[in-house]
Amino acid sequence: MALSEFDEALANVVVGDFVKRRRPPEDIRDKVDLSFRIKNQSVFIFEVRPVWNSPKETMESNIAKATFVNSRREWKVYWQRADLEWHSYPPCPVVGSLNQFIDLVDKDDNGCFWG
Repeated sequence: MALSEFDEALANVVVGDFVKRRRPPEDIRDKVDLSFRIKNQSVFIFEVRPVWNSPKETMESNIAKATFVNSRREWKVYWQRADLEWHSYPPCPVVGSLNQFIDLVDKDDNGCFWG
């Protein structure tokens, strides 16, 4: 099931503002950039870089994921480990809002999202 129109619009504003604030300077965005996407009930934040041996192509590296649980009106928080699998974020696996999710990702107290 996808997010409601309201929840998707809210996600675009909240996560979009965060990504705009955290993006690298314009002059290096062709080398590294930050973006997000909404797919079904999840919001993904990821880094975009050129492929090392084919610079005209880009690759994405996941940073964080939040999945909305409609029945509880809460967001499950995930980070991607070196095994490339999504894992629940141990200090705070669930938050009540996207703003709380963004705060977790931005602060990254445990170095899970930004390294």
